[in-house]
Amino acid sequence: MMAAPQDNSVRHLRTLFISDVHLGSKAAKTDFLIDFLRYHEAETIVLVGDIVDGWRLKRSWYWPQNCNDVVQKLLRKARKGTRIIYIPGNHDEFMRDFPGVHFGGIEVAQRHMHKGADGRNYLVLHGDEFDVVVRNARILAYLGDWAYDTAIAINIGLAAIRRRLGMPYWSFSSWAKLQVKHAVNFIGEFQKVVADEARRHDAQGVICGHIHHAVIEDIGDIRYINTGDWVESCTAIAEHHDGTMELITWHQMRGGVVEAEGTAEAERLLAQLLTQRAA
Repeated sequence: MMAAPQDNSVRHLRTLFISDVHLGSKAAKTDFLIDFLRYHEAETIVLVGDIVDGWRLKRSWYWPQNCNDVVQKLLRKARKGTRIIYIPGNHDEFMRDFPGVHFGGIEVAQRHMHKGADGRNYLVLHGDEFDVVVRNARILAYLGDWAYDTAIAINIGLAAIRRRLGMPYWSFSSWAKLQVKHAVNFIGEFQKVVADEARRHDAQGVICGHIHHAVIEDIGDIRYINTGDWVESCTAIAEHHDGTMELITWHQMRGGVVEAEGTAEAERLLAQLLTQRAA
């Protein structure tokens, strides 16, 4: 279990934006998210899609206690007065059938227009509707999801080996994903299209998830913000009370500490993967 931040202080924020937790996936960093939520309070929390990974749960049910703990942590915050808005993504698209419905104080919405403390309007959406693969070729999206699972499995094995050799953490899955998406110019095109959507809604900014690439940058006159994920990067976007947006990388705030995966489990997964590939 990870130690608390050195000053043991809770940060009080105006808004938190979190996406791509993928509860139900073995790759979800639930311990990190629970730890993060323990030390961050906000007036509003916006869940920007893919919080629950329905695709993986349909293939194979996996719901350990940590997944329940994340849900309970959010429900507890809602009971204490935090406004929580849930914008479904493609992996939890089953929630799109319930727009405007409240579950335990959590409000479901297709999209959300966030009014920043600085007066800037932000269009908040998951972003999968602008991913041509997800929108036009669903079978390819599922194949891509499987490939990502494979990369994550390799990542776990490599992380165990690098720890034994005293080497720092390095994400193979993140590297592989960026190599492919840079090759097809995917990230840049995605950002451009999402920024255009914000302009069509007379917004000055857009906040999204989906592509697991956390960043805050200006695209022309639009402030583009991507929340990242809680599978690899463990990132969130915080809005301070003056409207300033901050990209939080929990690994870095915790002094570079990384989650200690069980070495035996990591070696088992890597061996299984290599065996399947050789078969």
